[in-house]
Amino acid sequence: MKKVIITGGAGFIGSHVVRRLVNQYPEYKILNLDALTYAGNLENLKDVENKTNYQFIKADITNETHIDKIFSAFQPDGVIHLAAESHVDRSITSPLEFVKTNVIGTVNLLNAAKNIWKNNFKGKRFHHVSTDEVYGTLGETGLFTEKTNYDPHSPYSASKASSDHFVRAYADTYGLPIVITNCSNNYGPNHFPEKLIPLMIHNIINHKPLPVYGDGNYTRDWLYVEDHAVAIDLVFHQGRDKENYNIGGFNEWKNIDLVNLLCRLMDKKLGRAEGESAKLITFVKDRLGHDLRYAIDATKINKELGWKPSVTFEEGLAKTINWYMNNQEWLNHVTSGEYQKYYEEQYS
Repeated sequence: MKKVIITGGAGFIGSHVVRRLVNQYPEYKILNLDALTYAGNLENLKDVENKTNYQFIKADITNETHIDKIFSAFQPDGVIHLAAESHVDRSITSPLEFVKTNVIGTVNLLNAAKNIWKNNFKGKRFHHVSTDEVYGTLGETGLFTEKTNYDPHSPYSASKASSDHFVRAYADTYGLPIVITNCSNNYGPNHFPEKLIPLMIHNIINHKPLPVYGDGNYTRDWLYVEDHAVAIDLVFHQGRDKENYNIGGFNEWKNIDLVNLLCRLMDKKLGRAEGESAKLITFVKDRLGHDLRYAIDATKINKELGWKPSVTFEEGLAKTINWYMNNQEWLNHVTSGEYQKYYEEQYS
């Protein structure tokens, strides 16, 4: 029986990974570690919380002593590490928090795994989930490949790049069996509304301004979150040791075009006149160090593991909109309190 620790499992991507492994592998024991900060929400996992192969422990990966105790007691065969501070705007405001969680927290997990496995690495794996932002920015052409040089431009991407380097260093220095995945922008259900798509859906529903940075011509590659969870599952089980795999949707959109598309879809969904929501678009001061374009070449994972996106952007966006429309209680709950304070500071 495999025992797997998933960090950040109450967050957006993490909850989808937890759900997939709990349901896909009933013979496994899945331990979800999450600090339950503003973006972590156990409501994301109500459908699996009573499964016999699932367990949750509230834990902060920056607490070395607690992490060591958990690893020693649970004795995992594998780790899927998703816990991270991940919002660029927050990293610009509070960079040290990103260093603590994304760098020190990752090293704590690496040490805990190394210490319990004691150089007996057969059947063991440390899967580090990273981002395409470590590669920096692209011009109007080209794609990020696994051989693209790192060139982070924000405190967030710098902290993730640093954590990637530590993971590789532990593989080279100690022989730790690792894999790294770097993914493009995810979207889908349970996404905390600080990121573009859920933020716009939430604001359209509530007739609030739709803040778009700069001229809106920043381009991102979008991937449905459940397809990302499938890719993580494949790499964790079948990926080659010490390799990294890029995961992308081959689905590029300029921010302003995506916001206009969401306005049209939401107007139709809400029974509003066409163009009503687009009137809410408000161009705001540009983000510091804003990267122009991200785009992932996912050829490697396709050729080696047979993975490709299963959901078209139209299908995924429709599913996402429907989920938020049907779960407005969840949306109202997570956007109360501290989130409102942050939102006002960020976009006022």
